[in-house]
Amino acid sequence: MSEDNSKHYLRHFDDDGAPAPHIESMAQHGITFDRAFSNAPVCSVARTTLITCCYGPRIGTQYHRRSKLAQLPTDVEMFPAYLRAAGYFTTNNAKEDYNAQRRDEPWDQSGRNASWKNRPNAQTPFFHVQTFTDSHESRLHFSKSDMQKPNQTASDAVRLQPYFPDTDLFRYTRARYHDRMMIIDDLVGGVLEELKTAGELENTFVFYFGDHGGVLPRSKGYAYESGLHVPLVVRVGENVQSLAGRAIGTRTDGFVEFVDFGATVLALAGVDVPDSIDGKPFLGPGVDAAAVDRRDEAFGYADRFDEKYEMVRTLRIGDWKYMRCFEGYLPDGLQNNYRYKQLAFTQWRQLHQAGKLNDVQSQFFAAKPAELLFDLSQDPHEIQNLAASPEHQTKLAEMRSRLMQRLTSMPDLSLMPEAVLYEQAMDAPVPFGQEHRSEIASLLDTANLALQPFDKAQPLLEQRMAGDNPWQAYWALTAASQFGKTAASLADAARPLLNSDQPLVQTRAAEFLAIVDDGFNPWPTLRDALASADNDPEASSILNTAVYVRDFLNRQDGSDAKLRVGYKVGKSDQAQRRLDYLNDQL
Repeated sequence: MSEDNSKHYLRHFDDDGAPAPHIESMAQHGITFDRAFSNAPVCSVARTTLITCCYGPRIGTQYHRRSKLAQLPTDVEMFPAYLRAAGYFTTNNAKEDYNAQRRDEPWDQSGRNASWKNRPNAQTPFFHVQTFTDSHESRLHFSKSDMQKPNQTASDAVRLQPYFPDTDLFRYTRARYHDRMMIIDDLVGGVLEELKTAGELENTFVFYFGDHGGVLPRSKGYAYESGLHVPLVVRVGENVQSLAGRAIGTRTDGFVEFVDFGATVLALAGVDVPDSIDGKPFLGPGVDAAAVDRRDEAFGYADRFDEKYEMVRTLRIGDWKYMRCFEGYLPDGLQNNYRYKQLAFTQWRQLHQAGKLNDVQSQFFAAKPAELLFDLSQDPHEIQNLAASPEHQTKLAEMRSRLMQRLTSMPDLSLMPEAVLYEQAMDAPVPFGQEHRSEIASLLDTANLALQPFDKAQPLLEQRMAGDNPWQAYWALTAASQFGKTAASLADAARPLLNSDQPLVQTRAAEFLAIVDDGFNPWPTLRDALASADNDPEASSILNTAVYVRDFLNRQDGSDAKLRVGYKVGKSDQAQRRLDYLNDQL
């Protein structure tokens, strides 16, 4: 597994990618999955999806970084635990980064010295995970002086995505990343050579994939194809070809997701695949290859990335991609401290602020519609939103209906704010979801009022704002914000909620009023809400709004007093990141 790289940076998957002879050699002795998807575009959420074979929003593991570990469902284990029980020696070198609390130990060894070669004897079957960090986002945290060092890949040889400004820095950054992918390929080759030397290569299935997309801007942390579409090649040893059920050296367009990877490993190992997980095997005895080839659906989720909040759900069916942006008024370019360590991120924002971007390049810093629809066969970079096109309304309705069906059936826990889950759900997220199934469905209905014409939505939004359920008011305010100034007539309904007993409702009211009323000062309310916050997710959400109203609505805090929370925060807390960013500007 290599960190932070989408399929777009390897020549085997994309003509504009880097050469990777070892990975390409794997494909000659195996199967290439051209449509493989991480379910989330960030490490901890993606890796937890892999290890549990379950969708994060169903089991409470959808936030990066975790504010609290989620307890696994009682009928789910981290899948290597099933392999251990079946006699496999399981090892992981070295990254875990799980958002769930393990119950049965999945690993015989996990750490920098963990290796399949440490198994008790040569007859012991093994399962090993090797993570290579050389493609990680941090490898692009170079300085301006570092740019004096030439890359192996020439800057003028790379092709930039159309949403990027064509600058020397962006070209250097992409070229540097091609070099990183060539390093990854060498490391993959080293693993294959170790197996060959030990006489195990032809007895072994070797999966190579990226742990999610990345890592130039608008990829890691964003639910576009650049954040979700990963490379996957499975090398099949000569002595185990009968288990694969596929011809060697072939490619398939059948969709496979991270929830399916563990199920596939279990199937290949001859271990029963639990009915309680979400994934389905795509290789192994009894797996119908033709049926896998017909799979054409992938589900994606994006919630909180470090301190940056925004709830997005995606559904891809064939070449059509639907995105539901539940807080689309929050621009993609909203501050995330770690993302903006990359010089290309910072330059992109500076060029936007200087008015030097075209319309496509500016999308990253603009509010998004509640719904996005892309025809990836014509628009692989997702820059032409067809959701408002009259000729695509049938497709839009189909995709919307299918996604909502999936969110309701889970149910999707993110319809409850993270602060609520933190306090009430993490000891048993799945039972919590089942107990609140009808309420979650009702909250989804309220959030989806943003999809109706405003004149139809207005009376229902007013009703939800005036009701007794604070989370109905929360989502009504969120939907109203999506309408922008069109919803200014709801200001009178929103103002009483500035005095809500719930700090998050206060915050959403202040956020909405700041959008529709140029004379409204949200800062006294935001400061009051922050003073009332009593956990990190609650404070982080409030501070997310504070960054938005300052950086994108240009509402400056008139106070020179530093923002604080009413509880002790540590260096790793997400609220502290926001406080550092906001207070550094005072």
